[in-house]
Amino acid sequence: MGKKKLDTRRVLCISDQHAPFGHPDTLAFLKAVKKKYKPTLVINGGDEIDAHSLSFHDHDVDLPGAGEELNQATKCLKELEKLFPDMIILDSNHGSLAARRFKHHGIPMKFLASPHEVYGVSKRWTWVNDLTLKLPNGQPVYMCHGMVKNGLKLAQQRGTCVVQFHYHTEFNIQYTGNPEALIWSMQCGCLIDRKAMAFAYDRLNLARPVIGLGMIIDSQPMLIPMVLNKSGRWIGRL
Repeated sequence: MGKKKLDTRRVLCISDQHAPFGHPDTLAFLKAVKKKYKPTLVINGGDEIDAHSLSFHDHDVDLPGAGEELNQATKCLKELEKLFPDMIILDSNHGSLAARRFKHHGIPMKFLASPHEVYGVSKRWTWVNDLTLKLPNGQPVYMCHGMVKNGLKLAQQRGTCVVQFHYHTEFNIQYTGNPEALIWSMQCGCLIDRKAMAFAYDRLNLARPVIGLGMIIDSQPMLIPMVLNKSGRWIGRL
């Protein structure tokens, strides 16, 4: 990221998309969010791709193979790049599956192409392990893909506001106070298509993924749900 100063007045926090298995209305939803809230900084929380075919779990043979899945995911990311040419992406468990495969098989990381080469995106997209931003009110906010399911506990442990992704069923803002400041945590849900075969493992769980994303506007957290109709499609308005 260099020494470029980041504009944190309106931070868009894009939750797990798992391309190519993202919700079919993700792009339209993001376009509406961009138009209404005009983000000054875009953070992608990771799991930008699913990489189901590279998983260490059993691969579903009825899903695309590794090459075709990557082609489909790349198309999704190229559309996302058109909408948000500047973006910071957090390292994540699904996004790092190729690197984990290399490590598992003893292949040096120098043989692994950069994500810019793999996805065909410009270097205006930046990948980082985690991130701490300074908000306009002077408070720091720590962002990571996901460390612990209880975001408030992480905020208390760090003593700072936090933003997490990864936990698809968690879509909440919680507050706590210490002698120095009011601290909050925000969990941003996800942008997946829960009907996709890649998420068949989740069908028997009582809790369901919450489709939406987060924003930080004038230093305050805000959740934006993608409200769905009975058919599971976005109603088309925020």
